Amino acid sequence: MRLAPTLLSASLCLAVAAAHADNAPAQPLAQPALQALATAPSEAELHATIEKLVGFGTRHTLSDTKSDTRGIGAARRWVKSRFEQVAKDCGGCIEVVTPSQSFTGKRVPQPTEVMDIVAIKRGKGDPQRVIVMTGHLDSRVTDVMNASSDAPGANDDASGVAALMEAARLLSKQDNDATLVFAALSGEEQGLYGGKVLADYAVAQGWQVQAELNNDIVGNSHGQNGVVDNTTVRIFSEGTKTNETPEQAKYRAYHGGEVDSPSRNLARYMEQIASQYLPDLRVHMVYRTDRYSRGGDQVPFLEAGYPAVRVTEGHEDYTRQHQDLRTEGGIHYGDTIDGVDFRYLAHVTALNTVTMAALSRAPAPPTGVSIEGALATDTTVHWKKVPGAAGYVVHWRDTTAPQWQYRRAVGNVEQAVIKDVVIDDWFFGVSAVSADGYESPVVFPGDAGSFERSPAAPKSP
Repeated sequence: MRLAPTLLSASLCLAVAAAHADNAPAQPLAQPALQALATAPSEAELHATIEKLVGFGTRHTLSDTKSDTRGIGAARRWVKSRFEQVAKDCGGCIEVVTPSQSFTGKRVPQPTEVMDIVAIKRGKGDPQRVIVMTGHLDSRVTDVMNASSDAPGANDDASGVAALMEAARLLSKQDNDATLVFAALSGEEQGLYGGKVLADYAVAQGWQVQAELNNDIVGNSHGQNGVVDNTTVRIFSEGTKTNETPEQAKYRAYHGGEVDSPSRNLARYMEQIASQYLPDLRVHMVYRTDRYSRGGDQVPFLEAGYPAVRVTEGHEDYTRQHQDLRTEGGIHYGDTIDGVDFRYLAHVTALNTVTMAALSRAPAPPTGVSIEGALATDTTVHWKKVPGAAGYVVHWRDTTAPQWQYRRAVGNVEQAVIKDVVIDDWFFGVSAVSADGYESPVVFPGDAGSFERSPAAPKSP
């Protein structure tokens, strides 16, 4: 007997409803420790850091490296001393390293050492799995080659450096299974050189970088267009992997994955963190690697095959970016400290801090994720178990939905059959959950969604 169209439609709706009836809660288990971190960042600490960095006059990559009071060298040494104090306060839990390389390029006419200041808090259980937070230390004025004029760089990017230093202070005395890395980079304005130095260092160390959170311009809440918004932060993420091979691209183009790179699912993870722990901050996910025709230090990590996102304020003021200090037409140009909203910066710092804590306490994302179900009314999802996972959650969403809509806890297994959910109509993924409820980002099936570093990634020199 053939069902009438209305009855058939009703039957399908009932089937979908039944398939979703036993889903796990819409969000991961709430963690009191993460809730406490959400309100922990200190506006006073953030202000003191930016005030000190602005006080070095200029932090241009080509500026003085010998002076103790002015230039990039003095700024780097001060950041290093602050990380060393954090290490002392936590009983030596942090190691400070200074990887560097010499570069010559369009904006670096003479061979110049580019040095990063990096604080490393080793993980207790999975130390080769690494969560990275970065901000760039260098600053500039209108002429990118002007290394002598005052370039306060209060928001671009002392704000990012202050955020990562505060995150390091807060997380230094907390447990982490994965390794946490906090890095103040140099050379960003001259060609993203500091990001390359750290990405190359990660490859050489054999780090399995699960996430790189690049904070660049994160302290201003007043847009140039007059909009005042202290509740929105943008997370930029690539849709397909930067180093995807032609063969991988062909498979993805047919089976999906254009909006499900590990970087994109990392952005979704941060949006979920904000919605669960930061009621005064909304994550605006932007489906781009960076702002239009612009770049940041997350790019070298993407080129090295690592998941990475850019964190940036919701509304930028270009009169305060890359500008000589001056007043014209009643407008005060220049990146000075009075343009930083410290309450807003504290919220953005909290987002990063909570994200790093959650990622470092959760198991690694599942590996070997695949799906099958062609010519079937059920979908079967496969994956490989990862250390530290007590169970797994299968996720799915409509192919046009920006966030994962449905989730089902399936236990400590390596596959699950999602009854009456047709593979053709949905995107699927899997996350790993620890015994105490910390959950990894969702992994989309195949190379397009894998958090493992791609074999096609460039090798370290």
